[in-house]
Amino acid sequence: MTTRSASRRPRAPAAPRRPGALAPSRPLAASALAPSRPLAAFALAALRPLAAAALALGALSPARARAQGGAPPALPGAAAAPPPPAGAGAAAGAGTAAGAGAAAGAEGALGALRVGAYVEAFYQWNVNDPANGITNYRGFDNRHNAFTLSNAALDASWHKGPVVGQLTLQIGHTPNTYYLAEPASPGASGAGEASAPTTWKYLQQANVGYRAPLGRGLLVQAGLFLSPIGVESLAVKDNWHWSRSNLFFGLPFYHTGARATYELDDAWSVTAAIFNGWNSVVDNNRDKSVVLEAAYHPSGALRAHLLYFGGVERPEGAPEGQPFRHDVDAFVQADLGERFAVLAHNNVGFEATELGASLWVAFAASGRYRAADWLFVALRGDYFRERPGRGDAGRASPIFWPGDWVASGTATADLRPAEGLSVRLEYRHDRADAAMYFRGEVGVDADGAPAPDARAQDTLTLGATAWF
Repeated sequence: MTTRSASRRPRAPAAPRRPGALAPSRPLAASALAPSRPLAAFALAALRPLAAAALALGALSPARARAQGGAPPALPGAAAAPPPPAGAGAAAGAGTAAGAGAAAGAEGALGALRVGAYVEAFYQWNVNDPANGITNYRGFDNRHNAFTLSNAALDASWHKGPVVGQLTLQIGHTPNTYYLAEPASPGASGAGEASAPTTWKYLQQANVGYRAPLGRGLLVQAGLFLSPIGVESLAVKDNWHWSRSNLFFGLPFYHTGARATYELDDAWSVTAAIFNGWNSVVDNNRDKSVVLEAAYHPSGALRAHLLYFGGVERPEGAPEGQPFRHDVDAFVQADLGERFAVLAHNNVGFEATELGASLWVAFAASGRYRAADWLFVALRGDYFRERPGRGDAGRASPIFWPGDWVASGTATADLRPAEGLSVRLEYRHDRADAAMYFRGEVGVDADGAPAPDARAQDTLTLGATAWF
């Protein structure tokens, strides 16, 4: 189970440190696109080979998505993330749990097969104009003054009778950040090579499941999953903004283990899971983490979620000991009429270490307005505060940030010129109580790592994402 503690500043010369990463990350590979090529055209062009791969897999009859970014029908038996409500919120475009949009399906020897894909690319300008080109602590949109291919993902999900499965492959800039906190596992002469973040970065999801004939059907799955914590998605098209909130970047992205989901009725479902931990394909201690989740989706215009996540997340031998980390997450999303939607997300937790109790509280609020069938405007604010444990023996290393708090404000215009295409222009302001960002010429600390020298940063981002 990966600790998210980061007592040292980011060491990678080309990327911010993922909160909680145990080791310096490798430089992120920012793919430069030709400046003369519009981002939307690039995204559509990059999507063509993925579409060809989908057809090669046997997708014989493409299904059309709902107009202006709607989602395809959920795969029967698949525990995909619930879609956003209709109206103003629906245009966020929920697809499968992997974020694929409209899928192509085929019935055959494999059962029902659906294939989807998405591509994301952006250009960003940081007003601080950092010489190292890094927009620090921003997760996946952290490249200043560069055309960047964020991610290209291909997703296949299927079901045959009670058996379900999902596989999502990815390549680009995003996977490097996605796996920054993954623990390294040593190899042995009789057990092959070591496991490291680079081992898994091209894999976003991989799981199989079985729907047991109990009541309405008990779905049991095992493998690699996107994290159920929070409301935001890894795929930009499923979100209201291009950038993700500080909550999304600070909290875990993925988990490996097993889960069981049962639908109590048409509105309520409950899930219990056991995972290796936060951002752990392989484990970094002998304990496992548990999840209890309740979801309420009475209609397309409302959804709510309450989740508990608990487990030992510090590595063995940590000065904080092996404390049990408790995290509670909740969100509500609702349509207020046909044009306006709101979203509130809250996360709190604590960890009673041998150096004192570490506490945190975080929240985000968003509103989205459908100005026209092809235009959506969204605003978001978030705040994340952490108090590391302190005692006579010292101070616990932070779980999330080098400072006590971070906050951001975001405004996004989302243009939908065609089905399966979103072009977004976004302004964002980040602020922290400590120097976490870069400005101008960037110095180095005593270890030779880039030294943040600014408490705020402002960015303007133009991005495009296309999907089917």
